[in-house]
Amino acid sequence: MRKIDALLSEYGESHQNETNKKVHWVCVPVIFVCVMALIYAIPPVAGVNLLWPVAIAALFYYAVLSPPLALGFVVVLAAGYGIILMLEAVVPLPIWATALILFVAAWIGQFWGHKIEGKKPSFFKDVQFLLIGPAWLLSFLYERAGLSY
Repeated sequence: MRKIDALLSEYGESHQNETNKKVHWVCVPVIFVCVMALIYAIPPVAGVNLLWPVAIAALFYYAVLSPPLALGFVVVLAAGYGIILMLEAVVPLPIWATALILFVAAWIGQFWGHKIEGKKPSFFKDVQFLLIGPAWLLSFLYERAGLSY
């Protein structure tokens, strides 16, 4: 079994309840974009926004696990960046404040979903599951589109 299959399977073990799954379809993307926004809000170092080196490192992680999922991750990164720019344009708060508020709200949702599920979030077992959540959602989109990952 490929490592990505094992990780997705293990992640899925604590995400069987339909309500918890629906919560994750909302909260995982919100948390992901909020983390991007919080990194984006850090002042640039040597003229480089830290979002890009972190995004490249995460992209490399996905590419090692599954090159096809890494391609989907590029789309996720682009969409996340677009959302950040949109939020900056329309929300009167600084992007870090907007991201922090949404981040906390989404984690409250996640923990509520896991309370319904009756199982702890996977990242309590292994922190890499914080990056597997988006891949888990992408894997469903790939399956629905008839694509292999």
